[in-house]
Amino acid sequence: MFALVALFAASCVQDPIMVEGGEKTLAATEKFVNKAENVAPGELIIYVDEETADAWTADTRSGEMALDAVANECSVESVKQVFNMAINTEAKRAQGMHRWFVVKFDKESNVENVAKTFAELKYVRRVEFCTMLEKPKITAVPVSEAEIAATRAYEEPFDDPKLPLQWHYNNRGLNESIFEGAKAGEDIGAYGAWKYTTGNPEVVVAVVDEGVKYDHPDLADNMWVNQAELNGVEGVDDDNNGYVDDIHGINAVKGTGYITWDRVAYDEGDYVGDTGHGTHVAGTVAAVSNNGIGVAGVAGGNGTGNGVRIMSVQIFDANDGTSIENNARGIEYAADNGACILQNSWGYPHSQGSPKNDSAYSTGTYGIELTALRYFASKSNCSAMTGNVIIFAAGNDHATMANYPGAFNEFVCVTAYAPDGLPTTYTNYGPGCNVAAPGGETELLKGAWSDNGCVLSTLPKETFDPYLDRAYGSDYGYMAGTSMACPHVSGVAALVLSYAVENGIHLTNTQLNDILTSSVRNIDNSLTGSVVRHKNNKTAYQFYLDEYRGKVGTGKLDATLAIMNLRGATCVPVTVGEEYALKLGEIVGTGDLNLTVMREYVIADDVKARLGISADYFNNTIFIKCAKPGIGVITVKYVAGGTTVGGGATTGGKLMEKEVVIISRENNDNGGWL
Repeated sequence: MFALVALFAASCVQDPIMVEGGEKTLAATEKFVNKAENVAPGELIIYVDEETADAWTADTRSGEMALDAVANECSVESVKQVFNMAINTEAKRAQGMHRWFVVKFDKESNVENVAKTFAELKYVRRVEFCTMLEKPKITAVPVSEAEIAATRAYEEPFDDPKLPLQWHYNNRGLNESIFEGAKAGEDIGAYGAWKYTTGNPEVVVAVVDEGVKYDHPDLADNMWVNQAELNGVEGVDDDNNGYVDDIHGINAVKGTGYITWDRVAYDEGDYVGDTGHGTHVAGTVAAVSNNGIGVAGVAGGNGTGNGVRIMSVQIFDANDGTSIENNARGIEYAADNGACILQNSWGYPHSQGSPKNDSAYSTGTYGIELTALRYFASKSNCSAMTGNVIIFAAGNDHATMANYPGAFNEFVCVTAYAPDGLPTTYTNYGPGCNVAAPGGETELLKGAWSDNGCVLSTLPKETFDPYLDRAYGSDYGYMAGTSMACPHVSGVAALVLSYAVENGIHLTNTQLNDILTSSVRNIDNSLTGSVVRHKNNKTAYQFYLDEYRGKVGTGKLDATLAIMNLRGATCVPVTVGEEYALKLGEIVGTGDLNLTVMREYVIADDVKARLGISADYFNNTIFIKCAKPGIGVITVKYVAGGTTVGGGATTGGKLMEKEVVIISRENNDNGGWL
C-alpha cells in the first residue's frame, strides 16, 4: 500500500492538455469531465496521452508502472478503446479519438475513488464517469383509421389520408377540430417547399433514439439499407465494420445490428419499456409521402421512391439504459456509414444535474460525446455539402436553458410551439435555444381533453401501451414534445440538402446551419401578455408569454423560405392589412432600368388563398396587400435588354423571371434575419 502511495505522489502533477488556441495545464481535479451522478457501476472512461494510447490497445496493461499499478489495485478487468479505429483511422487519430478508453473493474468498487486515483496519474488527461441517460416518460396516443378518418375538405399535394391532420405542415387554423386558438400559417410551410423538392435518397438522416420500426408500412421504403449486410450471411459481420447484421442501422446499447422497438419492461411498477418514440420521430422526417396510406414525412418523397433515407441508431432499448459510451459509438457509426444529418431528440435533463456546459468544453475537459459529435460534423457524407449537420431537441423541462448536448453552440437546438404559434407549456427556452418548430400541445377542445393539437406521425403497432394495457394496435399516433419539434428541423435540413443535390448546389454545414436559423417567421411579436391553458384535470390557468420573448430562438422555421434562401430569392416583408409597393429596382438591382421593363407577375392560387393577397400593377411597381400572415412566392417577369421580347425574326430583349418571397406578418419589425 505504501508503495502505491509513493507512486501516486510521484505522478500527482499538473499535466498539459491541448485546447483551442494552445496548451492548457490541468490539475488532477480539473480533469473530470462530469459529475458522478447516475453512473454505471464498474466503468470509467479515460483519455490518455499518445504513448499510453498506443501501448494500451493490446491488453489491460500499458507498460507504465504507475498506471498498471492502479489498474491492478482497482481490479481492472478490461480496457477497450471507445471508438472503432479500424475505420477511418487517420481521421480519427487526428482528432484524438484513439486516446479514449473504457476501463471496466469490480462493480463493487467505489467509482469516485477509482476515478480520483486515475486522475492523479500524469498519463491520464481526462476522466469521465459513464453516465446513464435516463429515458423520460413518454405518452403516445395511437389513432386508427376508424377513429379519425380524415375528411379531405381541401385539395392536398399528396394522397396520404392523414395528411390533413398534420397541421404542423400546413395549419389552416381549424379551431373546431385541431386546437382552440389554432392560427392559419403556424406551421413549417411544407406545402410550399414541396413544389421544389420532396427529398432525395442521397440524403441520409440518422435517427439517434429508440429503435425505428424499419418494416413499418409507411417507413420501409425510405429506410437506409446496408447492402453488404442485406446480401450477406446472417450472423456475420459481412462489411467488417464491427457490427453484425446492421442492415438498417445498429442497436448501440447491445452493440449489434438487431434493432428493437417493442420490448416491454417495468421498474418498481413504472413502465420503462419501448414507446415507439424513435419510429414517431422517423416518420416526421421521412414517412413515405403520396403512397396512399397513413401520413406524410417532411422529406418523404412524392411516392416515386425519392424520399430521404432513415438510418436507425438505437440508444434506448426498453429498460436497458444507454450511456454516453453507447451514444458516442452510435454517433460514430452514423458518421462512418454515410449519414449527413444527425437527428437527436434526447439530452441530459437538468434534473440529472447535467454537468456539461460551454465553459467546460472550451477548457478542454469535454468528453467522448462531444468528441463523437465533432467527428460526425467533420465528415462530408453528402455530395452537396462539406461537413455534416447536427440537430438536437431543447428539452421538455420548462427550464430556462436548453439541455446538453443540444445547448452547445456548435449544434442547432430546437424549441417547440403549439398550433396557435405560441411556445408550448413544456419547452425549454433561453441560452442554447436556436430555432422553433411545431412540437404540439394537449389541450381542451370543445370541453374535452384532446391530442389533435399534438404531432401526428408513425408508431409501431406492436409496441405496448401501458395506459391501455395492450399493444398500440395502430401504426399511427400523436406525441408532443421538443422531441417532435426537432425532426421537423431535421426534415427541413434534409429538404434543403435534397434541393442542393438535385440542382448542383454546394454548401457547407455552416451555411446549412445558417439557413435553418435564418429562414424563420417572427415569434417574439406575439409573446406578450398571457393565454389560457389547462392542466390535466381541466383546471384553467394563465400561461404568461413575456418570459419567452427573445428566448425560443431566432423564430419559427419555414421550409419554403429555407428553399428560397438556398435559391437566392428576394425576400420582402409585408404587414397584414397594409399595402406594399414592390418596385422593380428592388428585384433586379439599381442598374439602367430603361433596359428592364416589368411585364407581368404570377401569383399561384394557393398563395393567394394562403395569404389573402390582392395585387395591382402600375409603372413598374406591384402594389401588394395581404389579409393573412404567412409566406408565399410570386414570380415577376421582366425584359432584359430592351422593351420587347425577341424571338424568331424579332430582335429584342430576353424575357426573365425572378422569384420574390412575400413574408406577411401581423406586426412586421423588419428585423433579425431579413
